[in-house]
Amino acid sequence: MFTGIVATTGQIETVRAVGNDQDSGVRLVIHANDLGLSDVGLGDSIAIQGACMTVTSMPDDQHFTVDVSRESLNKTVGLDKPGPVNLEKSLRIGDQIGGHLVSGHVDGLGKVTRFEPVGESWELVIISPKELGMYLAYKGSITVNGVSLTVNRVTDHQEGTEFSVNLIPHTVEVTTLKHLRAGDAVNLEVDTIARYVQRMMAFK
Repeated sequence: MFTGIVATTGQIETVRAVGNDQDSGVRLVIHANDLGLSDVGLGDSIAIQGACMTVTSMPDDQHFTVDVSRESLNKTVGLDKPGPVNLEKSLRIGDQIGGHLVSGHVDGLGKVTRFEPVGESWELVIISPKELGMYLAYKGSITVNGVSLTVNRVTDHQEGTEFSVNLIPHTVEVTTLKHLRAGDAVNLEVDTIARYVQRMMAFK
């Protein structure tokens, strides 16, 4: 489990195929920046752009590797090429939950429709897949590329559900969200509580 409070932005430095066919996954070498790897071991979980991945090796005290399956590559963005990524280590008992409970399992891909400054903040507007619309609510929680955010507006459309979030300057500065542009795809994870409520309401 994670909180959606990004610890640092790292860098995917290399992407290498781990097989010889179109169904092969990739191995990523990631520079951890100031994440701190002294308490990380093989098999531990680290969220990368909101996707929970398992540490497979640690070449030195600044780098770690993960293997990403083809299924994960098909269901996420930002894990298939070199570039900056949001990083968060998994929760430990007693850690502060500054965001909300996040599993690191991407539910779908959204598309940025607007990202513009509004006063001292930034407004990020995203359209989600239609099937995720039932989990989005005013003042509810949503994870975008691993960042815990609060929904400020929800509008249902024929092609999906559009929602907006406000980002304070600090969030823009310390995450990869600052690189977003209209038309970009983003990893979305809905609130776990909303998922359970929907299941209880639908159960027969």
